[in-house]
Amino acid sequence: MADDSTSRCAAGQTGLVVGIPEAEPAVRAWRERFDPSAGAGIPAHVTVLFPFLDVGRADARVCSALADALGRQHAFDLRFESCGRFPGVLYLAPEPDTPLRRLTDTIADRWPEAPPYGGKYTEVVPHLTIADGQDDAVLDEIEADLLGRLPITSRVSSVDLMVHDGAKWQERASFALRA
Repeated sequence: MADDSTSRCAAGQTGLVVGIPEAEPAVRAWRERFDPSAGAGIPAHVTVLFPFLDVGRADARVCSALADALGRQHAFDLRFESCGRFPGVLYLAPEPDTPLRRLTDTIADRWPEAPPYGGKYTEVVPHLTIADGQDDAVLDEIEADLLGRLPITSRVSSVDLMVHDGAKWQERASFALRA
């Protein structure tokens, strides 16, 4: 969810993410300095779908539908072996990314009124943002440090619903994937 500055997030916005706690030791310090979402309470993660439904719509019925849809998807392993870039952004690239794309497609197909990133991009590239809004020299420094800390592996077994309260993101619910 770091692709849009946290300061532009409104109270009541939601997003779906997979946490990558195994990445925290390698990325925490960089994210705290250069990724606004870290300071707003979002741990190391890969976004599944942002923005999702406004919190007023993310009621018990929607949560039940999310649990059902995500519960049909199998848990999977990810490996982060390399960095990637968007303009001004450095990220860790998950491999394989197909299971993440499948999670995004599952939710976007069920809730077409909530396209990934508001429909801003024609292709969604799964990624774990490390730094946003930085020049190449800063990104080069971070990447050089991170390459010595890779690979990172992670088991993805749930998707978290995050809610923005106007200042911070908080986990509202977690949905288990099929074991």
